[in-house]
Amino acid sequence: MHTRLQARIDGRVQGVGFRYFVLECAIQLDLSGWVRNMQDGTVEVTAEGSRAALDRLLDLLHQGPRSAYVTEVKTTWEPATGEFQSFEVWPTAWSK
Repeated sequence: MHTRLQARIDGRVQGVGFRYFVLECAIQLDLSGWVRNMQDGTVEVTAEGSRAALDRLLDLLHQGPRSAYVTEVKTTWEPATGEFQSFEVWPTAWSK
């Protein structure tokens, strides 16, 4: 059974390779979904897969790449929708 993890990562997480770190981790964990920078300086992740793989991704989100400094990871768990075929880096979300 698959689950969906939505996470918002705060700290020094933009301009340090965080999105590509998440992309690499998600691909290795066989997860689908996306990662993107947010206008407020956070990084947002939506990932679907097995609960074990998502728990591992969550551990990695708390660490980040070497040049990052994570201060907080806010999470929401939901049922998976199956709408994603792969894991991608999405463009920065700008508020309207």
